[in-house]
Amino acid sequence: MKRLKLEAESNISTSSYTKIKASKKDLKDYAWAYFMIAPTIIGLIILNVWPIIQTFWLSLHKTGDFGLNEFVGFDNYKQLFQDKIVIQAIANTFMYSIVSVPIGIILSLLIAVLINSHIKGKSLYRTIYFLPMVSAPAAIAMVWRWMYNGEFGLFNYLLSLIGVKGINWLTDPKFSLVSVIIVGIWSTLGYNMVILLAGLQEIPGTFYEAAEIDGAGSVRQFFTITLPLVSPTMFFVVITTIIGSLQVFDHIFMMIDKTNIALEKTQSLVYLFYKYSFVMYDKGYGSTIVMFLLAVILIITVIQLYLQKKWVHYQ
Repeated sequence: MKRLKLEAESNISTSSYTKIKASKKDLKDYAWAYFMIAPTIIGLIILNVWPIIQTFWLSLHKTGDFGLNEFVGFDNYKQLFQDKIVIQAIANTFMYSIVSVPIGIILSLLIAVLINSHIKGKSLYRTIYFLPMVSAPAAIAMVWRWMYNGEFGLFNYLLSLIGVKGINWLTDPKFSLVSVIIVGIWSTLGYNMVILLAGLQEIPGTFYEAAEIDGAGSVRQFFTITLPLVSPTMFFVVITTIIGSLQVFDHIFMMIDKTNIALEKTQSLVYLFYKYSFVMYDKGYGSTIVMFLLAVILIITVIQLYLQKKWVHYQ
């Protein structure tokens, strides 16, 4: 009995020593892991988290004469929801997202499926569709402004060939937002197409071969194989595209002049943030607008993360 007791105590001490040694090894591994990601974490805190805190604090102030800030609490937020210009900008931003995101993603997916099929010149088509992403925004805006020109633009010239009167694409409030949406869809097609194409190429070809043996046509294969298996990639595209659409600014800034009568029916929340912060120098109210936009993006992203369980299928 004494011998068994000594052996048991020896086993316990050996096990404890092993656990202590393993825990020290784990601590060392954790320390190295945190050391390796420390630059990224520090960069995120300095470049993202701290500016958000500063912006929120600034949104609680009113910028007065000589750039002096006066603490006003949540008065800017109360003014925000009573400001007709801001409400119109919110409507413009949501209208831009509601129209551009689904149309852009559907077109990107269809183009990706076509390019993923057995056709000649795949590399050429990829390059053509991706060119808008590497082109200078200013150059793109100049080209589209020329095509939208009410007097000698390409679109009105084509309409005149069929006897239709020209449209003031950028100066008519009825068409200005639609014109910007078209440019927004065109400019994101290539990027989304490349990402979706990468997702399509990860789908095993044996799935399609088995479906053909079972007699499934191209349409049925698309809805039963392609869509479910590419849904994780599409989920990423949907989130990034929605966030990008809610932050639309450059197309409006470069295509709609400040004196344009259609500006109020076209300007977005980010455009208003720029206008109040850097043109009117009311940085407190501008910060309030961008904090509201941040809250909207966070809420929409959380909703998407919750709803992904119902339509995203991970292999």
